[in-house]
Amino acid sequence: MFHTAEPQDVIDGKITDVYFDRTIKILKAKKINKSVKAEFIAKSLPQDWPWAVFAGLEEAMYLMKHMPVKVRAMKEGTVFYPYEPVIEIEGMYQDICVYETALLGLICQASGIATKAARFKKLAGDRPVISFGARRMHPMLAPMIERNAFIGGCDGVSVIKSGEIIGEDPMGTMPHALIICFGSTVDAVRAYDEVLEPKVKRVALIDTFLDEKFECLNVAEALGKRLYAVRFDTPSSRRGNFYRILEETRWELDMRGYNHVRFYVSGGIKEEDVPVLNPVVDGYGIGTSISNAPVVDFAMDIIEVEGSPLAKRGKWSGSKKVLECMKCGSRKIVPNNKSRHICSCKGKYIDILVPALDNGKQIIDIYPPAELRKKVLENIKELPLE
Repeated sequence: MFHTAEPQDVIDGKITDVYFDRTIKILKAKKINKSVKAEFIAKSLPQDWPWAVFAGLEEAMYLMKHMPVKVRAMKEGTVFYPYEPVIEIEGMYQDICVYETALLGLICQASGIATKAARFKKLAGDRPVISFGARRMHPMLAPMIERNAFIGGCDGVSVIKSGEIIGEDPMGTMPHALIICFGSTVDAVRAYDEVLEPKVKRVALIDTFLDEKFECLNVAEALGKRLYAVRFDTPSSRRGNFYRILEETRWELDMRGYNHVRFYVSGGIKEEDVPVLNPVVDGYGIGTSISNAPVVDFAMDIIEVEGSPLAKRGKWSGSKKVLECMKCGSRKIVPNNKSRHICSCKGKYIDILVPALDNGKQIIDIYPPAELRKKVLENIKELPLE
């Protein structure tokens, strides 16, 4: 059996830290059940990120539909900053208590993955970025990981089920195993070309047996114009100056008229590698750097009890608005009252923490992954990475 929870386990409140289960027992025994508002915020972001992408709302909404609560939330795919609430939940505390663990888990990891993907896509510019990291994580999580990588900006995903969820064909090239089974890169590439349907781009993996430059020339001569790209997955122990390997190979292919062959790279690519490689690379396969992205450290904290502001030390009490100026884009956090706020640029503020759920009734629109991805890429276009 797989050591994972069933969806019903989450809905039944079994995926909870034990102290919440004990809290419920105590509150029920003492007949204490107060109405509360609680918010989900991150006071800081991983690795000094200046901003992050909010993801995981669709799954969180699915869970909260089973709870008698009202919810305000940022729309999925919204860029947020430290201290900005991304979700506010209102209800009787006994109805909320055991779900804190699961709700945090749904948005912490998803937001981290989406943000990391957004950063890679921003660094890569127009070059495709494909999520290759499913094999580094538990298979039950692969669709969640790749959905959020796609929302954040990845151009494609590699897992078949993930492709079904996001509504896109999965992307990939060929494994080293195929080439080893044939005993020759050229023979494997020819078989790939003969067997697979024309819509599958011919991308040859060229680091299995021989020097990358000569292997590229071999597969280019074998397929000619049908060869779309080559993928460099050179092991780090053999990589040396990776840029120079790519530059030299590009020179040799161009000298022989194979200018059409694109270069894809994979294998341990990190953020700092992308600006260096961009001049000689046409696309990236990013694995662990995205799938093992640092989580956004959200916390859920009570901010109101029985309608009165109340929070623990280090937190701001009371319900809040997160205002964004429609003219200049500036943001501010203010008490959730009827006071009007005008931006210094004279632009109009809107509250981006909007009604999302009312006792099982969904109010907020849920958009397909492709639309969310488009929104994220538009929103991060002018944002700095540092």
